Amino acid sequence: MAIGFKELVAAANAQVEVLDVDAASQMLGDDSVQFIDVRDGNEVADSGMIAGAAHASRGMLEFKIDAECPMHDPVFSSGKRFVFYCGTGGRSALSAKLAMDMGLEQVAHMAGGVKAWKDSGRDLEKS
Repeated sequence: MAIGFKELVAAANAQVEVLDVDAASQMLGDDSVQFIDVRDGNEVADSGMIAGAAHASRGMLEFKIDAECPMHDPVFSSGKRFVFYCGTGGRSALSAKLAMDMGLEQVAHMAGGVKAWKDSGRDLEKS
């Protein structure tokens, strides 16, 4: 039987650190932490991002992380702790697991994503 997205996300959540919105928000402003928004560009344009976050869409993440790739984003070579987030938490769980598989060591993801962030009364910044 084929594995579905629910099983993939559950497996990722079992292997990566999962932060709730409160724990993640306490990391804002910490220079050793980098938030990564893995939503598609149109989602980011519509709602904005967490202040100070970098954008690396889920579909391009492997290319952005790999230092050997011409599309590499130097943020992933910074040695910082990475907190991935998306719309509701599925893509960020998969992204955090992928980042660990690719050698990033300090990786977590924010459960509930932007929806939980906004539901908790926190703001996003539009560029």
